[in-house]
Amino acid sequence: MKADMEADTRTVIDRGETTSLMEPLLISEAARNRARLTDLAFELAQKSAGFRRSLPASLLESLATIVRTMNCYYSNLIEGHATHPIDIERALAGDFSADRRQRDLQLEAKAHIAVQRWIDGGGVRGRVVDAESIREIHRRFCEALPPDLLVVSNPDTQETATLVPGEFRTRDVKVGRHVPISPGAVPRFLGRYQEVYGRLGPADTVVAAAAAHHRVLWIHPFLDGNGRVARLLSHAMVLETLDTGAVWSIGRGLARNVSAYKDHLAACDQTRRNDLDGWGNLSQEALTEFTRFFLETCVDQVGFMEGLVQPDRLRARILLWAEEQVRLNHLLPKSGAILEAILYRGELQRPDAAGIVGTGARQARRVVMALLEKGVLTSGSTRAPLRLAFPAALVPRWLPGLFPDMPA
Repeated sequence: MKADMEADTRTVIDRGETTSLMEPLLISEAARNRARLTDLAFELAQKSAGFRRSLPASLLESLATIVRTMNCYYSNLIEGHATHPIDIERALAGDFSADRRQRDLQLEAKAHIAVQRWIDGGGVRGRVVDAESIREIHRRFCEALPPDLLVVSNPDTQETATLVPGEFRTRDVKVGRHVPISPGAVPRFLGRYQEVYGRLGPADTVVAAAAAHHRVLWIHPFLDGNGRVARLLSHAMVLETLDTGAVWSIGRGLARNVSAYKDHLAACDQTRRNDLDGWGNLSQEALTEFTRFFLETCVDQVGFMEGLVQPDRLRARILLWAEEQVRLNHLLPKSGAILEAILYRGELQRPDAAGIVGTGARQARRVVMALLEKGVLTSGSTRAPLRLAFPAALVPRWLPGLFPDMPA
């Protein structure tokens, strides 16, 4: 469009802001309640490591897969885009709604999951806070979006612009009461961002994760998509620093406390309140409170996931479901025995299924095939071991509370 072309040819304004405007980037050791933050970071590291160690290696990927769907659902929900987890799963299988708006949201969800899968696979390992990594996260997410979701409207002027994946914004914006830095200053501020957060050790990185989350939003590098990028960035920071295995995520906690989350972010936008409120331009007290909220939310989500997949409880829920399915003739007898064996061993070699079923190889193949068709088992190939899967339709039964109760 002509208006878009004219906007793109304008000179990018740089008002020469100094990076000191976003200080403090780190919370001072002398700050009030700093000791509490250190304690929370230590508690989080311990709980996260303990949770991962408690899981069979074969269960890690299956759990990480459903956590990616969970994270996608909640992160998009924060932006006002509600896509049912079953619709997300359908999109991953290439099954899209005939309704254009719903299809667009499915494509958005699919894009989010693809980026997180890339992150979980080490896509930004060793360079999480680099400016180019931030651009790449945005590019990978936005380039997979449908055209309608790339149109950005200014509610004050009614102007529209087309979002370019991975491109820093070229115009001024306003986010609530916050007016971010001029567009030309974005690379300079991200350079300082990378310099500070990229040199921290693991313990300091955990404490600084909330500050890094807010400061990238404060910079507002892109015309749109900054919230999703910030949450994916936080996921990547925690994943690398704590080696979480991607089996838990803060996204659910932020969405369940979305008002507090947004209030904290707005408070962190404010300038220093008085001489006791740190030394930088922005409020250290507000940043400290957001960090406490952020870390407490992380600790809560690790505890939630740990309780959800506690072996005896998970086993009881799954086997009860299997018994019901057998009684309804939706599964064959001995299906529960196959699931129980996989829960105990972590995975099952296909030839071993016959011994568990006890009725011969042919019947064992039928039992396994029915479980695969239900989506509760997964396998890399016809010869690969069988592993447990968590289809979205069964999450309310198997993993209650992971998603809110919603009609299918």
